[in-house]
Amino acid sequence: MEFTQQNANQNTIISYDDLTITLSHLKLNTPCFISSNESKELKTLVIAEIDKEFLFPLLSKESIDLLIIGTGNSPVFLSPKQQMSLSEIGLGVECMNNTSSYLNYFTFVSWTNNSL
Repeated sequence: MEFTQQNANQNTIISYDDLTITLSHLKLNTPCFISSNESKELKTLVIAEIDKEFLFPLLSKESIDLLIIGTGNSPVFLSPKQQMSLSEIGLGVECMNNTSSYLNYFTFVSWTNNSL
């Protein structure tokens, strides 16, 4: 799938497939982390590995309020323990299939830009 709206100051998703995400300036293999200002390929992980310690290097670089997790073709959810742990540090988490996660990221970034 391809998108057309771009912002030179932010990581804009241009297109994606099952293995890669193309930003306006970079192509990433999945899994990866993308925020408005940061992007990073991640080692292969399973959802059970996502916790405060795993996210610390990402959270220390940028303030993040909402984490959208693409989980492949089908949604897979964090355990209640993981959800509680992340909510204790003020992080909202949404898990969904990859297509929905890309579309939600794109919508969220577009909405955030229009709110400023």
